[in-house]
Amino acid sequence: MSLFSLPSDIFILITAHLSLADLLVLTQVSRELYRLVHNFGWNSVLHTFPRPSSSLVKSLPRWSPLAQIKYHTLSDRSWEKQRFVARPLSRPWRGKFQPLLAINGSRLFVAAGHTLYSYAFITSDHDGTSPGISFEASFDFGLQDAPRNDITSIACAPDCGSDGTLFVGFEDGEIQRVNIPPCNPGQLRVPVDSSFRTPFRYHDGELIEALAVSGNTLLSMSTNGKAGLLNVSYLSSSAPDVINLDTRAWSALLSTSSSTPFAAFGTSSDTPLTVHSITQDAISPTPTAVLRASQDQCDSDFERPSAVYGIASAPPASPWGASDQILVSGWFDGLVRVHDMRSSHAPTLTFADPWSFEPVYAVACGGGGGAHIAAGSARHSVVAFWDVRAASRGWSVHAPGNDVSPVYSIILESSRLFGATQNRPFVYDFGPAVRPETYPSLPLTWENGNDGLKHKKGWDIGFYVTKYDHPVVHAGDH
Repeated sequence: MSLFSLPSDIFILITAHLSLADLLVLTQVSRELYRLVHNFGWNSVLHTFPRPSSSLVKSLPRWSPLAQIKYHTLSDRSWEKQRFVARPLSRPWRGKFQPLLAINGSRLFVAAGHTLYSYAFITSDHDGTSPGISFEASFDFGLQDAPRNDITSIACAPDCGSDGTLFVGFEDGEIQRVNIPPCNPGQLRVPVDSSFRTPFRYHDGELIEALAVSGNTLLSMSTNGKAGLLNVSYLSSSAPDVINLDTRAWSALLSTSSSTPFAAFGTSSDTPLTVHSITQDAISPTPTAVLRASQDQCDSDFERPSAVYGIASAPPASPWGASDQILVSGWFDGLVRVHDMRSSHAPTLTFADPWSFEPVYAVACGGGGGAHIAAGSARHSVVAFWDVRAASRGWSVHAPGNDVSPVYSIILESSRLFGATQNRPFVYDFGPAVRPETYPSLPLTWENGNDGLKHKKGWDIGFYVTKYDHPVVHAGDH
């Protein structure tokens, strides 16, 4: 039987096992195969290798399947060559903050002090052109009678697709479900009155250190280790389930979609990374797993207290298998550890930047092929990258502006990394067809010249990339 006589459903199954090069060859064989590849083959590739990207979610469906594949392929090549556009998203703020990021399909939110900045994603109707980002507005949460009203955590909330709702945690221990009010493009300091806020108070005045949303469940954690689980589908009637970790807490991750839902916590303690199971909207008060720092560390041997500042999960396209049982964490000792809870409580991989001994404040997974890990350093605005498919090599880069600051928060997509230092938010864009109007216009930028960073007026931004070998340590060698 020839390929021409195969039923379409059989052909679709075959295309799932063909490379891009093979499919391109088939399009040159005959008009019939060209039609089948364009109708079925490219869609099969997209379903087999998903590339989750919130900033692209509204643009990609408007492009042809072939244009989507071309965009992802060119982005992957840029990742391989460490070629990207680096841009600050705003001028430096007045003052120094510990900013936070949150993202959904319509907006990037940046919280700094008691101000929330919103950046809207512009839908691109032109095949393969990187969608733009525009400054939408800034929202003021300041209250004269509430001195402890700085925003300390944020997470986007489900709201049936309008993408204008988020949970906000404050220094005074209050959590609010916030609907951003109507605004004019570019409007500054839009007040957010009580009609747009729904408050929750069950952390007894303790600073809200972390918020995480998974499905219809909100996980909150205070600085002293009090964790609360709340079903957001029934806010008016449900009460949170609260446990106390009794230690200084830094980070939290929530996974409710797996067969065994869990919450992971990063703390400062002898057991800084623990996993607690979740059943019927309740958190187990005792850990179901204690994830170790090294292979030779025993479950009962915790002699070196440490801290875990950031936790992330593997993306759906990860070459590790895209399981939510894989956790990536950033530690006080400057190492990034990967734990596969399906096999061991010890790390399967440990990554490090050999030129930096600073703590890791933030981690994220995604990038080219869904195979990259990004880590925000505690000094000099450095972001380090590793490709797990070539784990013996890594590279790092300073954020635009070279702020002497930690990178407090990062979000990694297939073609973009968003981050924030104490002075400003920024983006690295690895996608094709990035134009001057893709990002908000700024009055002053920099370029990367042969003799270092040069001052200029333009739209691009300079950066230094440092490459290094052998940044990965297998747990057994640690």
